[in-house]
Formats: sequence, structure tokens, C-alpha cells
Amino acid sequence: MAVGVFDSGLGGLTVYDALTKRLPDVPFVYFGDNAHAPYGVRDADDIFKLTTAAVERLWDEGCDLVILACNTASAAALRRMQESWLPPGKRVLGVFVPLIEAMTERDWGDNSPPREVAVKHVALFATPATVASRAFQRELAFRAIGVDVEAQACGGVVDAIEEGDMILAEALVRSHVDALKRKMPTPEAAVLGCTHYPLMEDVFQDALGPEVNVYSQASLVADSLADYLGRHPQMRGPGEEAKFLTTGDPRRVSDRATQFLRRKITFEAA
Repeated sequence: MAVGVFDSGLGGLTVYDALTKRLPDVPFVYFGDNAHAPYGVRDADDIFKLTTAAVERLWDEGCDLVILACNTASAAALRRMQESWLPPGKRVLGVFVPLIEAMTERDWGDNSPPREVAVKHVALFATPATVASRAFQRELAFRAIGVDVEAQACGGVVDAIEEGDMILAEALVRSHVDALKRKMPTPEAAVLGCTHYPLMEDVFQDALGPEVNVYSQASLVADSLADYLGRHPQMRGPGEEAKFLTTGDPRRVSDRATQFLRRKITFEAA
């Protein structure tokens, strides 16, 4: 048994990379649903169906604990999964909560009532499905009061990154930042609400300006998982080998993943 990491495509590799650096002794099985990416333009029922199928495949690999390293899946499917779908002994964790806990200066797992926080104006960059779900705002409201969130649906960015067209991805990021700034001229913080977006973090930061604190999820999720496994060591399991699975073309996905992480990554068919 290992820990599962799921994403609709390659963006979750940013989380996987941080997890392996933070927890080098923990084996991870990565599942990319590349055949159905991107999820950000799908409706909630479709996202739920695809996400649960992927999680069940990771269970087949012995992963009783699965990280949804996909903001769209976390936003559109996680709550429904946790409330009415998960069987006993299985856990699925998302990527929103660790980021919100960091932004609101809370310890991991602090469920005290919402309170005033330093940050008052937050820009959220995410996929259309994540923006439509309002999951980020809902989770934030559980922890903070008086925070104004302006969300920008970043259509096309994930597709460009998955295709390796970083010139187009940069142009789209700058266009979306401009659109956000027309609605919120002076955000104090910006949330990169898609695990693909850390690959463009420098572009987001440059377009937003140095005074904006840009929050990226990968390292925060890694720290949160380390804390979780410290409190629930039985969820780690005795697995020893990493594995990469994809619903897409393994050779093509392997090539793109190797470019992303700058080390050899070999996917096999799921």
C-alpha cells in the first residue's frame, strides 16, 4: 500500500514533486486521467464520475489514502465523495484546505470559528469549473471573515500547458491577470487555484507585481500531508515502489512529464 496522487492531467506532478521531496520515504502512486483532461470545462456530475473512477483505480493499487492533486476535482467532487461515497477505512484529501489554512495563518486542522485575518483582498485564478463551484469561497468562509475574493476563470491555460505551448500559456496568463485587475485593481494576495499554474508562477507574479503575495499549493499540501501522516501513520502502509499511471498515451505522457519535472518519468497504461 502506498499513497495515491490523482490529477486530471500533468499539473498534479507539481504536487507529486513537492510530496516526494518532503516525504522521501513514502511511496506514491500517481494517476493522471490524461484521456479526459482538462476537467475544468466539465460539469460537476461528470467530474464526480471521472474522479471516483480514478480513486477506485488507486485503491486497486493499495492506496487507501488518496490526494486529489486537482483543484477542479477538489472543488467539484470532494465534498460529495466525503459525505456520501467513501467507504470505511478510505480517505480522500483535497488541496484547497492546506492553502487556505496557510493564508489565514492557522495550524493544520484548526477548526476553530472564523476570525478576522490580515489579508482582505484575494485574487483567485482557477479553472472555470472551480470558479463556478465557489468551493474556495466556502472553505475560506469556514475560517475567515471580512475577506473579499475576486475569482478569474482562466480558460485555455491548462490546455496550453498540457500541449507544451508555454508561449500561449504565458499570453493567456497575462490576459487573465489583466482581466482580474480590472475587477480588483490592488489584490493583496493571489491564489493559484490549479495545480498546473505553479509552472507559470513566475509569469503570474510578474503580471501581478512584487507587492502581491502569490500562494502556490504544492509545498503547502506536502507539509499538510506530513502532518496528517504523523497523526495517522496507519494510512501510509508498507508499500515501497512509486508508480505512474495514465489513461492517455503512456509514451506521450511520459515525455511531457519528463519535461515538466526535468527527470525521467515513465508512465504505464492505467
